[in-house]
Amino acid sequence: MAASAGCDHYIRSCLLKAPCCGKLYVCRLCHDAEENHQMDRFKVREVQCSACLKVQQTQQTCQQCHLLFGEYYCDVCHLFDKDKKQYHCQPCGICRIGPREKYFHCEKCNLCLAQDLRGNHKCVENVSRQNCPVCMEDIHTSRIGAHVLLCGHLLHKTCFDDMIRTGAYRCPLCMHSAWDMQNQWEEIDKEIAQSPMPTEYQGAMVKIMCNDCQAHCTVPFHVLGMKCTSCGSYNTAQDGGLIQLQQPEQNMEPQQHDQQ
Repeated sequence: MAASAGCDHYIRSCLLKAPCCGKLYVCRLCHDAEENHQMDRFKVREVQCSACLKVQQTQQTCQQCHLLFGEYYCDVCHLFDKDKKQYHCQPCGICRIGPREKYFHCEKCNLCLAQDLRGNHKCVENVSRQNCPVCMEDIHTSRIGAHVLLCGHLLHKTCFDDMIRTGAYRCPLCMHSAWDMQNQWEEIDKEIAQSPMPTEYQGAMVKIMCNDCQAHCTVPFHVLGMKCTSCGSYNTAQDGGLIQLQQPEQNMEPQQHDQQ
């Protein structure tokens, strides 16, 4: 258990009495880290004041010594914390860090998104109910913010940042480019123009599938990348082996017949 000021997760002046085991913990995350089961935050009914140690019904202020348990309190989630402009989202079913006016709830994605994504993101039904495809941890109830990729899938912001640092640029779920790669594609264009393939591979073609537009096309083979002829992306996958086109016949000396 942590000190009365709270824990690594929340700033509060009370302990939650776990409805599952009856033990006192600063928060559900502290409980879950110590026990072999999880605390249901919605079933918490009692708290203990960190000052006078009075066990009482969940409320924002101690009924005995009048200590404020938390600047913010939600009587649905039983969340006590310092004021971070939190708000309870009814459709999400949990509290979110606000302020509320900077977010909206997308009905199809079924989560709260920043206002600048209103009408400006690809909806994926109930996307936040899936685990993060990088760390495989829950996204919907996570205290770590979510990043919305161009394809509509979600990653934890921290996982997205790690992905960028490692040079990965594809969604781990659908392989679509995670952000606008136009500048990178132009750089590959320049590199390919300056790096002709060896003679034996010149004229070689290959079938590809584009991960960005799903087009299938046949393009020149190059070790630096194969460009989709439909959308210009290099985020492509080779489909089959090389198609070696017939090379032009070299000038050959005429054969001499043996004289009789």
